[in-house]
Amino acid sequence: MTEYQKIPNENLKDLDNICDECKKEDESVTQNLILTGFKICKSCRIAKTIFPI
Repeated sequence: MTEYQKIPNENLKDLDNICDECKKEDESVTQNLILTGFKICKSCRIAKTIFPI
């Protein structure tokens, strides 16, 4: 049998769906965190792609 490990609360604060750029809550933040490693929402990701400065 496999034993389940508890996830520390420090690691769960990254999954709060709040964008680091605009500070808005969006579902796409967690998706982008998993895909790219950055905590940004969909609109900020598009803006950074178009205007990378």
